[in-house]
Amino acid sequence: MAISLNYNHLRYFRAVAHEGNLTRTADMLNVSQSALSVQIRKLEDTLGHALFDRRGRQMILTEAGQIVLDHADAIFTVGAELVGTLDEKQGTAKQILRVGALSTLSRNFQIQFLKPLLGAENVEVIVRSGSLSELLQSLETHRLDVVLTNLQPQRDSATPWITHKIAEQPVGIVGSPKHVNGDKSLEELLRTEPIIVPTIETSIRSGFDALMTRMGIRPRIVAEVDDMAMLRLMARAEIGLAVVPPIVVKDELETGQLIQVETLPSLSEAFFALTLERRFPNPLLRRVI
Repeated sequence: MAISLNYNHLRYFRAVAHEGNLTRTADMLNVSQSALSVQIRKLEDTLGHALFDRRGRQMILTEAGQIVLDHADAIFTVGAELVGTLDEKQGTAKQILRVGALSTLSRNFQIQFLKPLLGAENVEVIVRSGSLSELLQSLETHRLDVVLTNLQPQRDSATPWITHKIAEQPVGIVGSPKHVNGDKSLEELLRTEPIIVPTIETSIRSGFDALMTRMGIRPRIVAEVDDMAMLRLMARAEIGLAVVPPIVVKDELETGQLIQVETLPSLSEAFFALTLERRFPNPLLRRVI
């Protein structure tokens, strides 16, 4: 027999789950505490699982409760998107784009991607950083509209996201005037100067290591960094030459604080935007993808 879900019960459950306290939620919703308890108990009876551990006044989600909350958030988020998309007054209402960005991703790239929306009238951009697994989970539960990354995730028939390749940047060698000697060739610089590289799991690093093998060079690596902002700061601090896409150090190159030696042959970094296939996609995505 199919379960008939009462969405009013689900709405009350979601409010309590986010507030964590029955009394405060009852006051917020302007209902009695006993009525709220009854609504939650009916939902638990319908689903056949306890959704909360009641510890004094605190309502702690059970494992089943967390699963229900994830789905409830997705359901009500999609409902709000549906109303916003079909609303004839959408053009005058504030539109929101929720963006997830890999915590190590270049800030300059993020700004470039969001530039068409930043400062636009009636548009708000919310940017959250995290690991790729955290961001993908938020994407799947509709807490995010798009995820920005330079790591292309594996995809099979069970994965729901769509991968858009939105940019590809050449990777070059940059450094302060202290380390960039105009009399030295690229090969001499790679052999003699200290080098700052991304960490081993990145596509840039694997490509750089392969290039060094082909050129017969053993570079003097002084730092491995997974955060492009830190790599940028190290180059500015004259720690060594940095292996980096120019967009990461765009401002420093323009002011002359850093100098680009040249791009590395056959080495580039791709940037991706990950979205879900939705019946009513966020209309702001069309302006950035």
